[in-house]
Amino acid sequence: MAGNSKRQGAMRKAGTKKGMVVGSGGQSRRALRGKGPTPKAEDRVGHVAYKRKAAATKRETAARSKDKQAHELVAGRNPVAECLRAGVPATALYVALGIDADDRVKESVHMAADRGISVLEVSRPELDRLTAGAMHQGIALQVPPFEYAHPDDLLAAASDTGEPALIVALDGVTDPRNLGAVIRSAAAFGANGVLLPQRRSAGMTAVAWRTSAGTAAKLPVAVATNLTRQLRAYAAEGLMVVGLDADGTLPFDDFELATSPLVVVVGSEGRGLSRLVKEACDATISIPMAADVESLNASVAAGVVLAETARRRRVAGRI
Repeated sequence: MAGNSKRQGAMRKAGTKKGMVVGSGGQSRRALRGKGPTPKAEDRVGHVAYKRKAAATKRETAARSKDKQAHELVAGRNPVAECLRAGVPATALYVALGIDADDRVKESVHMAADRGISVLEVSRPELDRLTAGAMHQGIALQVPPFEYAHPDDLLAAASDTGEPALIVALDGVTDPRNLGAVIRSAAAFGANGVLLPQRRSAGMTAVAWRTSAGTAAKLPVAVATNLTRQLRAYAAEGLMVVGLDADGTLPFDDFELATSPLVVVVGSEGRGLSRLVKEACDATISIPMAADVESLNASVAAGVVLAETARRRRVAGRI
């Protein structure tokens, strides 16, 4: 017993603790493992290089998104052929490798070549990517962004003709086919241009181009930041502003304002003219219809009024 006491005392004097001293030998292998090579600076969150890389990626994504919005791809054999026949401006025609070329494909390729449009052969996966998975049938047409005119350009176009101005303004027409049809009617009946609001309106997409049958290339289409303000600016220049409305105050048969410098405002099919736009009109006119017909398509209504305006101006010119 005494020997043991001396032994324990000696161990304490030597600086050892009572009991087992846990070392690192084999009992904390995880703590001894390395963490691998140091990541690159651009991959380390919080590093300046990481932030620069993230900013560059964001800019690149935004640029791709902007380019995608700027250029539109019309997909499908019939739509592509119709666009080319209508003279829609295009920058490239994409044709899938190994496509079964029917008459529509051959016609499209020939029209594109005659107009100097690049004809590019691409793989089907690439065409799927370009058209975002649309039913392209092996062919797609790239259409550049439309170049809109300034609202003042419509007045300038009117002054060049020497005739009373005739401008068509659209309020809330969101269907590009309606827009294209209005542009076609406006060109047919001697209008000087079409005015669109910047918001809540269809734009000059390939569908609108196609529906206009190419007349959008001949007639200026302008965009107003604020439609109501622009209508008042036209009124200040001496133009009469007449809106189409089911409860119009001016009978269609008494549309003598047709021979004056004129802005014809067409509203949407659903809600018609907005309140502020209606307040900016000098008069509203309604088209007489059979009792069981509620309303006309916006583009049809515009065509009716424009045709009547052209007729009255022809009659006034002969008097």
